Formats: sequence, C-alpha cells, structure tokens
Amino acid sequence: MVLLTACQSLQPEPATPTPPEAIVIDHETASELIDQNPWEYFTDYGSPYTCLYSETESSANEPLWATPPTVWTRIRLGFQMDYAIQQKRLDAEFNWYQRNPAYMARVSERSRRYIYHVTERLEQEGLPLELALLPIVESAYDPFAYSHGRASGMWQFIPGTGKMFKLEQTWWYDGRRDIIDSTEAAIQYLDKLNKYYEGDWLLALAAYNAGQGNVNKAIRKNKKRGKATDFWSLDLPRETRSYVPKLLALAKLVDNPQRYGCTLFPVPNSPYFAQVDTQSQIDLAQAATMAGIDINELYRLNPGFNRWATSPKGPHRLLVPMANAKLFQQQIAQLPPEQRLHWQRYTVKNGDSLLLLAKRFNTGVDTIKSINNIHGNMIRAGQSLMIPTASKDGKHYALSAEQRLATIHKKRTGGSNSQQIFHTVKNGDSLWTIARRYDVTVKKLAHWNGIAPRDMLKPGQKLSLWIKKPVKAQASGQRDAIVRKVGYKVRNGDSLARIANKFNVRVNDIVKWNAVNPKKYLQPGQRLTLYVDVTNGVN
Repeated sequence: MVLLTACQSLQPEPATPTPPEAIVIDHETASELIDQNPWEYFTDYGSPYTCLYSETESSANEPLWATPPTVWTRIRLGFQMDYAIQQKRLDAEFNWYQRNPAYMARVSERSRRYIYHVTERLEQEGLPLELALLPIVESAYDPFAYSHGRASGMWQFIPGTGKMFKLEQTWWYDGRRDIIDSTEAAIQYLDKLNKYYEGDWLLALAAYNAGQGNVNKAIRKNKKRGKATDFWSLDLPRETRSYVPKLLALAKLVDNPQRYGCTLFPVPNSPYFAQVDTQSQIDLAQAATMAGIDINELYRLNPGFNRWATSPKGPHRLLVPMANAKLFQQQIAQLPPEQRLHWQRYTVKNGDSLLLLAKRFNTGVDTIKSINNIHGNMIRAGQSLMIPTASKDGKHYALSAEQRLATIHKKRTGGSNSQQIFHTVKNGDSLWTIARRYDVTVKKLAHWNGIAPRDMLKPGQKLSLWIKKPVKAQASGQRDAIVRKVGYKVRNGDSLARIANKFNVRVNDIVKWNAVNPKKYLQPGQRLTLYVDVTNGVN
C-alpha cells in the first residue's frame, strides 16, 4: 500500500507522471480492487494513476471513469473563484498549508465521511464547489468542533445564527452539528449572502465569518473615504482578513496538487452514508448493533445527538454507511418502537423532583413528562413513573456530550505543580466570578471545560479547575513533601480554622479545594477534600 504523503515544500514543477498501461477488467472487479486499495488505483492528481478499462462498457477504449474518480477531482471541476490573484495574504496562507503537510493529510482523511454529501448538495444548488473546502477552514471537517466564539459543528454556527436557520438546539440534539441539517443551513446562508452582495463571493464569505454588520460597516467606511470596496481593500477583523485567503489557498492547492507535491486522501466520488428512517426515538448503542457498526462510527455520522439516544422530538432518522443501510432498514422495520429504548419503573420518593430524576437517569425532564403524561412540574411520593434508560454503561457512549466533556476534563491539565478540583455551579455563578474565586483566568477555566468564555452556566453544572498545590517551606535536611488527597467528614464543633490547624493546611486552601463559603458554618457530616503533606504528620 502506498502511504499518504501530503504537501511537500514547493519544488520546481515535476514532469507529469506517465500512467501505467491500462488494465482491462470487468466493472465489478475494478470496483472491488479500488475498495480494497484506493491508493494503488488512483491518486488525486486529477486522473487515475492506474487507468482501469471495463470490458462491459460500450466501447473497449472507453475508460471506466465516466465520472470523476474522486471527490477532489469533482470539486476542482466546479471551481468558480479566482485564486490566481496576486495577494500577499493569499500567498501567506498557501505557504502555511505547504509547510504543514500533516494537516492536509489529516483533514483530507477526516472529510471522507462528509465531503461527498457537501459537494453533491452544492452542485445541486449551482454554488461554487470551492465551498466544499470551507469546512476545512471552519472546523478541519470536525463536526464536534466548538470554538471560543460559541460556534459549533462542521460549519461553525453560533447559537443565534443557528436558530435563524431553524437549527434546533436542545438537551438531546444540536442541529448545528448535524451533517444534513447544518449543511442545508450553510448553503441557505451562503446563497443568501452572495445574493445580498450581488454575486461577490469574497464579500459573502467575509460576512459568513464576521457577520454582515461588520462587512457593511467596512464598506461604508471605505466609501466615505473614496476607497475601493472589494474584499482586499476593506478594513476587516484580523480573523476575517485571513479567512477568505485560506479558502482560496486551499482551492489553489486542490486544483493542482501534483504541481505542489500534494497527495490528498482519495475520497471516492460516491455516497459514504445513507439516511434510514427510524420513525421514533432509539438507543444509539442498540442502533449501532442493529446496523452492524461501531457506536463511535454512528456518532460521527450523527454528531447532532448529544446523549445516549436520538431525540424524542426527532429528527427520526440516522445516517449509516452505505454498505450497512439495507441491514439497518431490515432490522429496524422488525423492531416495534416500544422496544427501541430500555425502560425502568420508578416509584417517586420524598424529596424527588423531575429535574433530580432526569439527572439521575441521564434523560430529559420533558421526556419523563411526555411519557408519563405529566402536566406541570409536580410529582408526588408513591407515584409510579416509567423512565427510559441507556442500554449500556455511560462510557460505552464515548462520543456523547457527557463523555466528550469527561475526556476533556481528563486531558486538559494545569501543569505539574497543580491539582484538579471540581466546582458545582450555583445560582448567580459565572465564569468570571468562579475564575476570580479560584485565582485563575476565565480563558483557562473555559479551556479546561471545553466551553467558550462567554458561555452561560447552568446551576448543577460541574466545572474542572486546576489550582496551585500548597507550597511549604522546607528546612535544611528535611525530606521532600509528600502530598496526599484526604477525605474528611466534618464533626460537631469543627470549623475551617480548626481543620486547617489539624492538617497543617491553610483556611484559604480548604475554601478553594471545596468551594465552600468561609462566612458560613460547616455542617456535621459534610465531606471535605484536603491535600495534606503527610511528611509533617497531623496535629
């Protein structure tokens, strides 16, 4: 197998390679060979590397490829923008792509699930196929991408714009990440912007990134000063000034990858997935088993679903690989809707609430209310409820929103001289107030939790923080401090000062480690986490 080698540094133009002699085989055999080893049978130089001819075609000399063999070939045939314009910003972005071959290797491979669908829809709408490269600029074709500006998904819609284009955003489902819905919204938005700017795609792209208000403001400013109002002449935000050149640089690269020593992952010019109607909510682990695929593959094709199941309100469809669609259709047709979720009968106890039960069983309040025909938010002790539950352990749903967050909490650390603590959000909390309390920056706090600095927090939300370990003075000849995590249960008569003295720690540290209010009394039975230097003993 020929391994993927992406862009190399710009060298003198190589001579066009001479393809091997044509291999005359039947169409079915050709398709099987390509499925087994796409690298051997075509590279992305604009034409097949090994030219296959079919005995079953109308003419013995007619190539098997009546249509472009790869999506990249198809995309370049639909280019409409001018990337040959001489601009320093375009050159700078192009040079960056050439200096980072691993990036192009990674994103071209990652796009394989989605780029055929994007290209197909753009072509159907008559839009420039350069736009199929826009998710590379936006998210590196990662449907789970989330930016500092609260933008989510492959096309990076912020919440407000997502709602404008009817992308539903609920506890169960986020349409900004859905491959079908977000692509439709992006096409509508880009087409609308292009018409607004009278066919100027560069201004339309700038507005997609920075917003129409910022672009229109820059245009008015230039008009007032008697300056040109094309994209290259406008005073736009720094990010936007590089955003459009990035897309043009990608187009330049994709249009002639051989010239620049670049081999893109050979994404076949055929659908990767099919839509299967489920008609109702279904457990995603159960759906993956029925389709004969790994659950992570199901999540990557259906990244809009946040939890362990599809949304009870829809969309009632799942994307599965083409090869598995028929099996899944057959399986789901035989499974009644009531068997597509696991159910648990629960008797309400004193102190229970719908919100508490939803959190305990990892489901939604509205779902419990709908299933049990509850109007309002009141439940009573002794009441019997039917609650849907996941069929597998939570960790099995590794790409659900909850598990992705757990992975972020595990991977994003604060350095060697810090320790992780968790803060449970209370009413009135904000990222700013929490960051101030623990003496960290809002930027770091957001990063540790995979959120944006302007995100709104919800009571009960758990945040990860990394704070400095307490530093103790060490006398000459004394052993290195050995710090251990200790759980302590508050007793009658305990105070912060008394506990701090007992364990040779500071009151302020206890407050930070446990997010307690130093002005309030501790309650007997309350549990505290302490980080104690065991080399000094306990008083």
